[in-house]
Amino acid sequence: MNISEHLESLRESRQAAQTKMNEVAQKAMDEGRSMNDSEHKEFDDLQKEVSVLDGDIKRFSQLQSMQAEKAQPVQQEAEQKATESVVYRTPKKHEKMQPGIALSRYARVKALARLDGDSVREKAAELYGEDSAVYGMFTKATVNAATTSDSSWAGALVGDEGSAFADFVEYLRPQTILGQFGTNGVPALRRVPFRVPLVGQTSGGQGYWVGEGKAKPLTSFDFERKTLDPLKVANIAVVTEETLRDSSPAAEGIVRDQLAAALRARLDTDFIDPDKAASAGVSPGSITNGVTPIISSGTTADDIRADIKALFAAFISDNNAPTSGVWIMPATTALGLSLMQNPLGQSEFPGISMKGGTLFGLPVIVSQYVPTAYEADPQGSAGVTGSVVALVNASDIYFGDDGGIAVDLSREASLEMSDSPTGDSTSGTGASLVSMFQTNSVAFRAERALDWMRRRDSAVAVLGNVNWGTTS
Repeated sequence: MNISEHLESLRESRQAAQTKMNEVAQKAMDEGRSMNDSEHKEFDDLQKEVSVLDGDIKRFSQLQSMQAEKAQPVQQEAEQKATESVVYRTPKKHEKMQPGIALSRYARVKALARLDGDSVREKAAELYGEDSAVYGMFTKATVNAATTSDSSWAGALVGDEGSAFADFVEYLRPQTILGQFGTNGVPALRRVPFRVPLVGQTSGGQGYWVGEGKAKPLTSFDFERKTLDPLKVANIAVVTEETLRDSSPAAEGIVRDQLAAALRARLDTDFIDPDKAASAGVSPGSITNGVTPIISSGTTADDIRADIKALFAAFISDNNAPTSGVWIMPATTALGLSLMQNPLGQSEFPGISMKGGTLFGLPVIVSQYVPTAYEADPQGSAGVTGSVVALVNASDIYFGDDGGIAVDLSREASLEMSDSPTGDSTSGTGASLVSMFQTNSVAFRAERALDWMRRRDSAVAVLGNVNWGTTS
């Protein structure tokens, strides 16, 4: 057995151990529990095995490089051709990764390669093996910058061996209100390009019956001109170098989850919270902002039906039947509806659960970011608070999205460790900063360009002070 064959054997052993670690961790996650004692021992033993194999792989790789330097020119040429055939070959096998893990592995390789001064290919081979999909991402093209808006990263991510960017988008999509439109029977929002004038009709005309010889009445239409600009939502997640170097699947899950969380909370909150007003050139207002809420009439099943009727009436009064209507509400409100029963013990609203479903024939989107303690009309309702429920005509919501997520990383930056930073380069405002270099940390920045607005004001009806299913 030569060095190349021995390295291949070591990498296969490492891949097998890594796969087994994934299976042990995944079993505990699927069952919603911590690992038991036997799983702890098995996981730790596998982790030690992987660590030993990593050391052997690095040592034999260095030995292979030293021998190659001493080889004759003819031998060097032959070995280079063999290496090229390995670099561009289709990987023979693929580990089935959890959703969103591909992008976090890509980011992890980029970060550790920068920290250790290695090439991204060497680091990918060391961590995951040359037959892995992750290694294939880096052999497709030279990657100069860690951002999906860069054509080199986009080109590397979207390929035959692994679409890490698309995989992460699909992982993020069902976690957001925006992402659920257009999937699983939920009508899609009206997709429009950025910076294109949108002329919308805000009111309709009328037709009239006219008697013989009588003057025909005139009618009028109201229009307005709107434009969607690419507005930017971003967040920064910080992890320690120790976390990045951890070979367990948990490290990759942490990176993935922090990148997703960086976008999810902000998007959902600002899309549905009635208090979120537009900030010119910065952020859009919510689709419920400025809509006069209807105050819920009570908590019983009859009250709920009256509330539903009032919401539909708001559409009908504007000649705007919600043909692509979607309910948006908190999961707790949906749960309250699902638990309500009539005197015969039958479900009052059988189509709904705390995960969504349907209500009066229309799909339901639930989110933890829909306000649950909102005082819709402090003067008129004597301070009564409750949840917000919105009925949205999806086809009447303009939505612009560039379809990309930019992810950048830095270990030299100094950050204001706050979710409401005050630093401002335009005004020279300073703040207390933490050095990533000094604390052995790496900052990942996730960024996405998108915008939305109502096509017309009657596109959304809002119910406030909702306490459906609670005891009066």
